[in-house]
Amino acid sequence: MPSRTRRLVVGVTGASGAIYAQRFLAQAARHFDDIYVTLSRQAVQVAGTELGISLNPAALDVEKWLGRPAPQIHLLDSNDYYTPPASGSFVHDGMVIVPCSMGTAGRIAHGISNDLVTRAADVCLKEKRPLILVPREMPWNLIMLRNMTQLAEAGATILPASPAWYHQPKSLEDLADTVVARILQQLGVEQDLVRPWMEEDR
Repeated sequence: MPSRTRRLVVGVTGASGAIYAQRFLAQAARHFDDIYVTLSRQAVQVAGTELGISLNPAALDVEKWLGRPAPQIHLLDSNDYYTPPASGSFVHDGMVIVPCSMGTAGRIAHGISNDLVTRAADVCLKEKRPLILVPREMPWNLIMLRNMTQLAEAGATILPASPAWYHQPKSLEDLADTVVARILQQLGVEQDLVRPWMEEDR
């Protein structure tokens, strides 16, 4: 019996932390057969500022962004609701919003679907599928905290972009990968980026 196709939905918003999206997509491409990606206009601007790369939200050059081809990554228009992730009948293994802006989190928390990212997230919550939000902004005000609480109560996983240090990272990429590793673990993927705590010498 053939194994089931593994599908993932990824939203990239305009929060600072484009490196997390870049590093996560590179790893996700190793583990998933189909990855449906939506970039907000602000995400494109942030990627240009932080990573020094020019991206086209209508025709994503995956090789430019990730440094290698990844044919399993499919770019979706952020305003197109006639795409698979916008429907509850589309079966997938989860959705990751990385990085997740506080504006996006607030809209999802209050059931406001004004683009494909928020609609796909809303679908995940109603269908009880994994939804992982990776906020980077700090500090959080009371409104943000309440939004995070509401999202957690609705079934989402809040995974702040808080890098770990116990593995003695040597670069910014190493730091980002500690967050990527935790995202993969939450998706049930066996990652090999970072060894678990207290297993470094085993």
